[in-house]
Amino acid sequence: MIPFSPPHIDQKIIDEVTKVLQSGWITTGPRTKQFEKKLSLYCGNKATLCVNSATAGLEIMLRWFGVKEGDEVILPAYTYSATANVVIHCGATPVFVDVNPDDFNISISEIEKAITAKTKVIMPVDFAGYPCNYDELNALVVRNKNKFAPQTEEQKTLGRIMVLSDSAHSIGAWYKGRRAGSLTDVSVFSFHAVKNLTTAEGGSIALNLPAPFDNEQVYKNLCIKTLHGQDKDALAKTQKGNWRYDIVEAGYKCNMTDIMAAIGIIELERYDNDTLPKRKNICQKYSASFSKFAWAQLPVQYLNSDEQSSIESCYHLYPLRIKGITEAQRDAIIKEIFDCDVSVNVHFIPVPMMSFYKGLGYDIHTYPVTFNNYSREISLPVFYDLTDDMIQKVIDSVVSSVAKVLG
Repeated sequence: MIPFSPPHIDQKIIDEVTKVLQSGWITTGPRTKQFEKKLSLYCGNKATLCVNSATAGLEIMLRWFGVKEGDEVILPAYTYSATANVVIHCGATPVFVDVNPDDFNISISEIEKAITAKTKVIMPVDFAGYPCNYDELNALVVRNKNKFAPQTEEQKTLGRIMVLSDSAHSIGAWYKGRRAGSLTDVSVFSFHAVKNLTTAEGGSIALNLPAPFDNEQVYKNLCIKTLHGQDKDALAKTQKGNWRYDIVEAGYKCNMTDIMAAIGIIELERYDNDTLPKRKNICQKYSASFSKFAWAQLPVQYLNSDEQSSIESCYHLYPLRIKGITEAQRDAIIKEIFDCDVSVNVHFIPVPMMSFYKGLGYDIHTYPVTFNNYSREISLPVFYDLTDDMIQKVIDSVVSSVAKVLG
């Protein structure tokens, strides 16, 4: 059986984690701080905080911005439940909008229709690692400043809706000469086991807030908020005579450990020269093969050749769509592919289709493009150790399965 997305753990990672285990310092410490700095340099944003998951990172930023009951947060209907769940956790209302028919990303025109005086945050999702239209997003929130009703100091300082990018898929992606993480106010990455760059679990908050915000000061405040509201972390308390600390707010427990950061540091070192080229090669081989078939709708992963206007995915997923099929036919094709000993997936079952959200009154029929994309989508295996022979087996399995179901 060809798996869908196993992590690539080699001896270099094992050796680095072993060093951490032997160092006597396994929780948040020097390696986590080093990883944060390396991420900021890589992405080109102003400051980075590592956390224990992207989900925690999204929720912390909503809470930092003062999102609460009575507020609204706009997000795509086509996303994983975490994007919506964090809004519910804050007591606010998720306002789902439809997505683009080509690249799965949130529709700018649908966002604009959904903005009200209650809107505090827009959460775009870089689906499959392909960046959203950030030029339009950033212009949209400025254009709608007159509708914004700030209630907290942070909201008053920003003076408009905050763009909080769910960049769980997109570390290493490019948008018009800039990296994901530096494209809008705040971006949150995931380093979950199936992501391009993993720390087993974990994530990071890429701060890129405009003046007059001091991103370093925001980073320091978030360090407190993500560690129980404690004004000193464990590393600071080890300094001679520095044991006394205070709890300055009822904070949360979201910190990344040095064990996780050790994996991330190695992953980041080889990301551009090793991981990304392998993933790009796999996706290009898929596209070269499937482009020969009229039934195949290939994913958008690259746009324009001019560096200053080009957009490039980080090839996190290969979301193949089959033209003109029903959801039932898609499911039958998936079953046939699995019978060929190839693991595939679907990204994602849209959040309004989930029982909890249906119970709140959301209806997938309100988002026809989202449902159409979902009903025809099959995510193919993309991972570091996928060989050419395995790639060919995936291709052959998809082709034969489509032929068997569609005739």
